[in-house]
Amino acid sequence: MISTQADKACLFRSLHTPAAPLALANAWDVASARVIEDAGASAIATTSAGVAWSLGSPDGDVLARDRALELIGRIAAAVSVPVTADIEGGYGDDAGGVAETVVGVLAAGAVGVNIEDGTRSPAELVERLASARRAADGVGVDLFLNARIDTFLLGLGAPDTRLEETLSRAHMYVDAGADGIFVPGVADADVVAALARDISVPLNVMAGPGSPAVGELGALGVARVSLGSGVAQAAYGAARRAARDLFGSGGYGSLAEGVAFPELNALLSDSR
Repeated sequence: MISTQADKACLFRSLHTPAAPLALANAWDVASARVIEDAGASAIATTSAGVAWSLGSPDGDVLARDRALELIGRIAAAVSVPVTADIEGGYGDDAGGVAETVVGVLAAGAVGVNIEDGTRSPAELVERLASARRAADGVGVDLFLNARIDTFLLGLGAPDTRLEETLSRAHMYVDAGADGIFVPGVADADVVAALARDISVPLNVMAGPGSPAVGELGALGVARVSLGSGVAQAAYGAARRAARDLFGSGGYGSLAEGVAFPELNALLSDSR
């Protein structure tokens, strides 16, 4: 078992390789993290959307920082593998606030973060990334700083200039201290390959139904594959199906694929 945060940070960094892409089935609470770890995960990533939903908030920089940090700490304490946290835009009004969040994330035991640009200007995210890097260096943890570019996910800019804009942002973010670049919303193999070819740090994409398999993405140059909020959405979909069965036909068939009670209970009995 890897026990120190420094060792986990080193391991997490080493897992980013197209030869065997880091596959992340994003968790949103302790139980989902333990289930995912038990399934064979080499690292745990949180989903900001799933975390926010589980705590009664919508996604989109609405969740209070202290609530997010508490959940990250609970997950990091419950698993033995490295943890990386999705902190949306940084849970701060400015770069200084992002630095405070990063210090809190590292104190909670995580070794990586995602910070997204969303509709912010690239210049603003550059400031946030640089602040996050300085904060981590000040703590002395080799934080893996993953910068998320939302040009494709949010459909920003003209379609024929989107790849060029994404690469421009990626270069700026790497210069600001990003260790990885996350481009969700990309499905075209040629675009993925172009991103991997022109970005000097590990490329992270988000996968879902219809996406190439992890190995195929690795062959395109992808080093990290995330499921984002997809697992949480599937879990809530299962809850809705069970409820509709119960309130509609009065049946219970939707419960058949659930994790067995003794198995799930055992995963949470081994407290760390």
